[in-house]
Amino acid sequence: MAGTRRCSPDPKGSIHRLFAPAGALGAKLEALKIIEGREIAMKRYHSVLLTLTLAGVLVWGSQLVPAKTLYGDAPQEKIKIESVDQLPRRAYKVTGKVADLVKSEKAFEEFATKLRADIEADLAKYELEDKTTLRRWHATLVYLDMLDGRYDSALEGIERMRELQDKPAKKLTSGLLGVPTTRALKAAAGDPGNPIYKEVFRGELSARVKDLPWDIVQDEIEQLKGVLEMFGENLIMGVVATQIEPVVETTGELSADLALQVVNLRGMIAFTMPVRDVIIEELQRKIDEHRVAKTDIWAERSVALTGDEGGEPVLIAIWDTGVDCDVFKDIVYTNPKEKMDGKDNDGNGFVDDVHGVAYDMYGNKSPEILYPLGDAQDRAQEILDQMKGFFDLQAAIDSPEASALKKKFSAMPPEDVKTFLEDFMRGALYVHGTHVGGIAIDGNPYARLIVGRMEEDYHTIPRPPTMELAKKMAKSFKETVSYFKKHGVRAVNMSWGIGLKEVETQLEKNGIGETAEERAKIAREIFDVMREGLYSAIESTPDILFVVAAGNFNEDVAFNEDCPASFDLPNLLAVGAVDQTGRETGFTSFGDRVSVYSNGFEVESYVPGGARMAFSGTSMSSPNAINLAAKLIALDPSLSPPGVIALIEKGATISEGSKLLKLIHPKQSVSLLK
Repeated sequence: MAGTRRCSPDPKGSIHRLFAPAGALGAKLEALKIIEGREIAMKRYHSVLLTLTLAGVLVWGSQLVPAKTLYGDAPQEKIKIESVDQLPRRAYKVTGKVADLVKSEKAFEEFATKLRADIEADLAKYELEDKTTLRRWHATLVYLDMLDGRYDSALEGIERMRELQDKPAKKLTSGLLGVPTTRALKAAAGDPGNPIYKEVFRGELSARVKDLPWDIVQDEIEQLKGVLEMFGENLIMGVVATQIEPVVETTGELSADLALQVVNLRGMIAFTMPVRDVIIEELQRKIDEHRVAKTDIWAERSVALTGDEGGEPVLIAIWDTGVDCDVFKDIVYTNPKEKMDGKDNDGNGFVDDVHGVAYDMYGNKSPEILYPLGDAQDRAQEILDQMKGFFDLQAAIDSPEASALKKKFSAMPPEDVKTFLEDFMRGALYVHGTHVGGIAIDGNPYARLIVGRMEEDYHTIPRPPTMELAKKMAKSFKETVSYFKKHGVRAVNMSWGIGLKEVETQLEKNGIGETAEERAKIAREIFDVMREGLYSAIESTPDILFVVAAGNFNEDVAFNEDCPASFDLPNLLAVGAVDQTGRETGFTSFGDRVSVYSNGFEVESYVPGGARMAFSGTSMSSPNAINLAAKLIALDPSLSPPGVIALIEKGATISEGSKLLKLIHPKQSVSLLK
């Protein structure tokens, strides 16, 4: 599905954003990405797995450039940017290999000069309040400063990066690697191969890590260590070869987004890989000294119904990548007029819709209610083990699966990266809906599940988005919601979304559009069709509550036009993620449209086959909120969607941090109902 993103295993991808890992995987997968100083969020399955912009691990920044003047000393009036669609589009011609830009100083020099000039010009020309975009621009300038030997300027830039951080954990860890790297480079005269570089880096990093308050930075430290344990130069170059090189071979150029990634990857190889072992050692020392379980606020807040309350069954739709209905066989909805016989027994246009409806990646109706693994089916257990190993590494858990994955990464040649990423993506899509469903029904004997499945493309170069596909997807949205309404659904969980920039990225990956501006125009047209289809489908069913994940992109959902999280509808509740203690996670997206927050960190639930795994992401926080909503509806079936939302918001408690957050409180909301 073009432009979608998963919000959890969710897995900050166009279609890849569909299930923009706003959920468990979402956050974990984004860990593969480490942009702008370990921004471990899961921006989209593909955004996460397909970019792996590891260089950002250093948490950069950059000096702001004064606006150029037009007449004498009078400052030129800046152009205000209020949405992602208004950002300037840039492109950079590449005559050779992207690998040369990453590893060759000569090839990189001209490219870097133009990129710096463009970023500085854009900072001077535009008034931009979106801190996520500003951090990305400044981070690239800091990298360029370091590569150019402008160390004092780089340090000033890193400080500006810190000023642009709102979340406490990210502000505290901003520059965690960047400052030691810059000072070490300065001491070693710009030569990471000089023994002085590693010596100074270790001293600087040790001092910075020592003073960090563990209760606030624990997740950031553990995830950073986990990512670095997995990645080496071979994997980085494999990412270049499988995800960036094919784009240049098709288009002959890099978009601004890919150009920033190239700079990050170059910095990762040049600065981080030489001290990778030092970073892991220092972070492990911090973990060993402070490893304690976090205080969990959610057990005390939870409500488990017994079935003796006199409630009524409530049908919850899991609109996702599919659900293993055998895991929920006692509560899954069964269409009495349909049989599993390859026929449309009830004449409603769907074949074998016994437990719900499904569409494939081309927008065609499908009888498969669980995401198909295809030729990877015989590797299903291996893929699940690798996923568990990845998540264990992110949580600093020393498990057999984590050890096996580290060993696999250390020996993985660049040419094998594509297969690994695509298998991982398929695994994430395979487990996502089942995991979400398990969270949604926990502790609710009145809950019943029905499935709505969409299929995401797992390939590193996804199928091209087209207007024809967009229209089919918009039609599928309306048909799916209509199906939910006809069968009596009261609440729908959507741990996914549609993103404008993801559509643009998919167009670029497939070489569609002569220029960046033309791609932006095509993307807007395609995106608007899907957006309108989704909006009208939700708006047309005011009696159904839609609970949606904010996304794992650490961005403002309104600025980025994230759908449906940015929709302003009375029957829609957008949910962000906090951890066990109630602190805002580093990956969660935010904004005025995000009404409440719930637990989205290391949430345990089922995966296909019935085993249980812990995932993080807004894909997990959304079903935690719908879990509460369904209990309220079961206890009082007369509640309308606005009434349910009001009870959830009124029962919420306020968490103070970088901003005031409303944390759901099931006990208080149920008490208000009584």
